Amino acid sequence: MTRRHVRVVGAMLQNEMGRYLITQRPPTASLPLLWEFPGGRVEEGEHDTAALARELHEEMGVRIEVLEQVMHTHHEYPTYDIDFRVFRCRLSNPDAEIHHLRVHDHRWVALEEMGQYRFPDADAKTLARLLDLDH
Repeated sequence: MTRRHVRVVGAMLQNEMGRYLITQRPPTASLPLLWEFPGGRVEEGEHDTAALARELHEEMGVRIEVLEQVMHTHHEYPTYDIDFRVFRCRLSNPDAEIHHLRVHDHRWVALEEMGQYRFPDADAKTLARLLDLDH
């Protein structure tokens, strides 16, 4: 049986106070109620940056500017593999209200507070790199 490979993009959005945006997965999603960097799957033929902008608009009703890729990791779950790329982003309108269209909740969190939230394994790897804990 061939393993499924899923390409996923995530946004590293930081506000003016140095806090990062994390979102909580819906209760009906896979890996329910875990926290993650906002983003989602890249559709067939879609560019990573276009997918990221689309996902954040669909999930929270916000427009973003996608900047440079800052991290790339690969993670093997029991039944599929994730190719996860994280991009530094900024809100097109810093005062934009975040709506919970396809997320359960959101938080602006300081790096030292991230350990209080449970993340999926692929996000946890990225978080470890962000915190420089993987060395």
